[in-house]
Amino acid sequence: MRVAAFSELTGPDGVSIVDRPTPEPARGEAVVGVEACAINRHDLWILEGDSAMVDTDDLPFVSGLDVAGTVEAVGEGVTGAEPGDRVVLCPNDTCGTCRYCREGPENLCENYSLFHGGLADQARVQADRLVALPEDVGTVEAAALPTAYMTAWHMLRRIDAAAGDVVCIPGVTGGVGVAGVQLATTLGAHSVGTSSARAKLDRVESLGLDHAIESTDPDEIRSQVADVGPVDGVLNHLGGEYTQLGLDVLRRDGRMAVCGRTAGQTSEIDIPDLFLGHKRVIGSTMGTQADLERIVGFVADGAFTPEIDVTYPLAETGAAFAAMQDRESVGKLVVTP
Repeated sequence: MRVAAFSELTGPDGVSIVDRPTPEPARGEAVVGVEACAINRHDLWILEGDSAMVDTDDLPFVSGLDVAGTVEAVGEGVTGAEPGDRVVLCPNDTCGTCRYCREGPENLCENYSLFHGGLADQARVQADRLVALPEDVGTVEAAALPTAYMTAWHMLRRIDAAAGDVVCIPGVTGGVGVAGVQLATTLGAHSVGTSSARAKLDRVESLGLDHAIESTDPDEIRSQVADVGPVDGVLNHLGGEYTQLGLDVLRRDGRMAVCGRTAGQTSEIDIPDLFLGHKRVIGSTMGTQADLERIVGFVADGAFTPEIDVTYPLAETGAAFAAMQDRESVGKLVVTP
């Protein structure tokens, strides 16, 4: 089978298409014929050499978390999946034995990690991590869901977003940002989003964004958000200077969930504003398999359609990462082997 392997950690030019043996499932595993695999900032960080998870000793490395396709084979002991099933993978890799795996939520696992290997013709996965797809949910749409939409949904749950709330999403045109808008709309919440590009904001407005702010300047954003009104929650997938911005726009007792560091790994915040305003900053990583099942149900029910910007054949995986690096896309980029 073909895989899009990271042969060098140098960015998009480090992707090579190579042949590997077709995998065979061990006990508890399944082999999925990959029909679609979305890429994420997590994959790009690895490819750029900006992840502690992978170094040059691990090369060639096959990334790709968000797998959707058809089960081709199953190993011994598998009861929840069989060849021919259309599925999407929950990429959580958990130990199953720590207190958080026992008591939940599973994404608090003390040994939490993620599946990698979806940028290939076939992927060998844990069968109990497969979520069945209804007939009216396509595999390309399904591949968009696990990382971006599961992350955004869990963040909305962490900030207790509800109908009528105002949710602010800086950097709203990326995968998590677009997912946050669509899922907030599904909940009946109102959204405020920012971007540097008017055309990209126009697209997200067509997906449900209520208030668009064309700016990357925190002072300008702060002023324009104030014109909208008090913010109940913030989805912060950027980090850096946007953490203090998020605190600034929150109402008293407001909540901000943080899931990323695209704008910087460290943030300086005004501590008195935090405690005097009774504001909460909450870390959030991915979500649970139950979250993914809920989101698949939303799509099946027609609540929203995942936003796919461009699809790429496996041979053009490097071009997909170049597009992500250029930050010109809105929504998800998907590789379709």
